Amino acid sequence: MARTKIVVLDFGSQYAHLIAKRFRMLGYYSEIALPSADLSSFEDCKGIVFSGGPSSVYDEKVPEFNSEILNLDIPILGLCYGHYIVQLGYNGKVDKAPVGEFGFATLNLNPDVKSPLFEGIEPVQQVWMSHQDGVLQMGDGFEVVGSTKDCPYAATQNLSKKRFSLQCHCEVKDTPCGNQIFENFARYCGMEKNWDQDTVLNLIIENIKKEAEGKNVLLFLSGGVDSTITFALLNKALGQERVLGLHIDNGFMRKNESKNVSDAYHKFGFNNFIVEDASESFLGAIKGLTDPQKKRMAVGENFITVRNEVVAKQHLDEDKWMLAQGTLYPDIIESGGTKNSNTIKTHHNRVQGIQDLIAKGLIIEPVKDLYKDEVRTIGKKLGLSDELVMRHPFPGPGLSINVLCNDGKSWTEKDTKEFEGAKKELNEIELNMFCQNCTANLTRNVLPVRSVGVQGDFRTYRFPAVLDFGPAHEDEWPCGKAALTNGMCHFPGKREKIEEASSTITNAAKYINRTLIKLYQKPGFKDGDLKIQEGYCDRRRLDQLREVDDIVLKELHKTGWYSKIFQHLTIDLPFAASKETAGFVLRPVCSEDVMTARFAMLPKEVLGEIVQKISVLPFVDALYFDATNKPPATFGWE
Repeated sequence: MARTKIVVLDFGSQYAHLIAKRFRMLGYYSEIALPSADLSSFEDCKGIVFSGGPSSVYDEKVPEFNSEILNLDIPILGLCYGHYIVQLGYNGKVDKAPVGEFGFATLNLNPDVKSPLFEGIEPVQQVWMSHQDGVLQMGDGFEVVGSTKDCPYAATQNLSKKRFSLQCHCEVKDTPCGNQIFENFARYCGMEKNWDQDTVLNLIIENIKKEAEGKNVLLFLSGGVDSTITFALLNKALGQERVLGLHIDNGFMRKNESKNVSDAYHKFGFNNFIVEDASESFLGAIKGLTDPQKKRMAVGENFITVRNEVVAKQHLDEDKWMLAQGTLYPDIIESGGTKNSNTIKTHHNRVQGIQDLIAKGLIIEPVKDLYKDEVRTIGKKLGLSDELVMRHPFPGPGLSINVLCNDGKSWTEKDTKEFEGAKKELNEIELNMFCQNCTANLTRNVLPVRSVGVQGDFRTYRFPAVLDFGPAHEDEWPCGKAALTNGMCHFPGKREKIEEASSTITNAAKYINRTLIKLYQKPGFKDGDLKIQEGYCDRRRLDQLREVDDIVLKELHKTGWYSKIFQHLTIDLPFAASKETAGFVLRPVCSEDVMTARFAMLPKEVLGEIVQKISVLPFVDALYFDATNKPPATFGWE
């Protein structure tokens, strides 16, 4: 029997599948299609959503779009790039907006316009924006449903044509009314509930049986949530005798990580896995590399090398074994894995060696169409413990992508020009949201290191701004007056002020995509004493990072904050007073689906204990707090 559906046209947005996922979570079956799809693709379709995308509509190369879709008598909802496509389809005008919006904005609904899309929704709403272009003139027959401070046509509709378009991303959790908008759209389309998680689980199990028919499966088992739940799914579908988990200690694990992973699996009853110490092999593969993409590729390709060595060592018949991965959809989309998407970063599970195996039909990825929260739901349905299901994400490349590298030679004239530009624009940005004392003590700086970000579905590679509020106040931190002499800095206590400052900087600055707050600097050091140092991802730096990271995670576990945040990353910067020391960044984030995130505001008593314990480590010259949401920054720095 045919299933009615919502069709999402993927213009290359990171969030296209997230739109489909939202409808499925609400109980409505949805599918992804290319914007060039033939009209026959819309049989049994009740509604169409145009996704966002990395292109500008006036670029030379834009996603191919079948404009006949606009002639269908089916309701259409355009989001971001899709907002532009809808407007252009009815003679509207789109160009670069006077002011871009990245992150939170306030949508004010027009009191004179009634919209079925906003039924039951309060007139003032927080929404999530990520755009530099804007609608300059609405299409024929459209009316304004809502506006933001910098976007006069943030929500529009043409009821006679059954067309709606929104500048915001209502598919992300940071647009709290987004689910209600989708629910209203599905209701407007006449959709009935026809999808649930039991259906998803049954489909995955059946797909595994079909794809692995006649073969056994070897799984890269990092110990993280995705690979663990993939392992459980494979075991359920095929039985332990046809599945072998391979946990590789690649030298990039956290402190005691491999032992803890092994113990947790045995505790749950998994006995069909082996542990391979390949740390020397992986350290050799990335030796001397500084480019983040090349590091990721080297790590990914070396997984294939080690896999082949293990297959030979275990005397496994190559013709009877497939390779499985715990790949999620964000891994694919951020690697430019759909036709119109832009590469944000190359994941280790999408390097050329893996692509070659995919082309041969030798890769199985049971959860590749799911997001982190969906995978966790599946894990709980399978009966896995919270110890396994609720662990913080830990990617295959591990800590290697948290160690930023520099060869001491690659700084170019372009880098100098953009670095000076970043300092200039930072100093020109008005930051008047803090109290009088904080404002008076505030100094600004830019770190001469670049990190990856994502703005308007494009990858950016820009500098981080640093806000320094001067020495700690007396009794501000748990260590009391000692904070005044041990280099600890003042940290403003109100999240909304920090978030406002962070988004103000990244929205206005061309060369900046992160905002940091200085937490600590070794006593006696001035800012000029810290410089970019030559440094690579070697065992010494990894061991230093493990020690800092371990302090953070232990404190999070001890205080119960580990379960309150999505993930914590500790970043090692080659920005210090010597090659033997380093600067470190704390990066706690809250997220549901990895596609968007907010920095986690840890309580002062928790953060203070962490900073105090890290500050006594002799190799730590400075410590920073990453107060940037996603977008414009990604979770990690590489």
